[in-house]
Amino acid sequence: MIKGYTLPRTPKGKSSLVPNPPWHYVGNVLAVEYVADQEKAAAFLPEGLKLASNQCGIYFIEWQYTSDSEEAYLDPVCSQYRETIILLSASYKDTPVAYCPFIWVDQDKSLMRGLIQGWPKQIGETWITRSYDIPSKASPLLGKGGRFGAALSVGGRRLAETKVTLIEESNSLPTPAFASAVNVRYFPELIKDKHDQPAVHQLVQLKSRNVKTSQILKGEASMEIFDHPYTELPDLKPITVVAGYRFSVALTVDDLIHLRDLR
Repeated sequence: MIKGYTLPRTPKGKSSLVPNPPWHYVGNVLAVEYVADQEKAAAFLPEGLKLASNQCGIYFIEWQYTSDSEEAYLDPVCSQYRETIILLSASYKDTPVAYCPFIWVDQDKSLMRGLIQGWPKQIGETWITRSYDIPSKASPLLGKGGRFGAALSVGGRRLAETKVTLIEESNSLPTPAFASAVNVRYFPELIKDKHDQPAVHQLVQLKSRNVKTSQILKGEASMEIFDHPYTELPDLKPITVVAGYRFSVALTVDDLIHLRDLR
């Protein structure tokens, strides 16, 4: 009998790209709140969601992951990855939620975990300024006056970049936030004459638990989204940049809520 949580499933079950949940994450985040074109933002929402406002978020994150069955962080090539998340401010039955139209990661294991949760992950390269535990001109201050940058490239082309100057401590996270996002789980059908009838098409909400955040630092930000030949992210270019943030977050994922079937 073959075993495994994901493909490839094998006799011992050790070759699955992703092991069984729970999945534990910790990451350093550089985020920017911004305002996009309202009509264009609303066009990205799936059935069942409405646009709550045209405030969006872009999150550049450097993650480290592990599971219950192993200390994956001892093998950094498996446990570390970076990603860029775009979030829209939406509502589901008048409850505020976040929705992700785009997300890019640089590792196949992360991509698989994301698709299981409904994150529309693609491969891209994210780069983020790091701060170190020693004074140096090469390390920004993790406090007032600290300056951080981040960039996303996709298919060899720079797609987004930001710079943040920290000013003060904040009591709140940027909005929209990603821990309880509403996603679409979608898997297409290949049977002839059924290509428009997906095998899986579900609106779901994540149930992240044990969510913890560090000190949240807020400041001024600049941000650009560049034209690209085959992604529609430029439709969500910033009209106004609101603020930038730097913080760390930890959470566990092992459950979601099925909101409705979209087939």
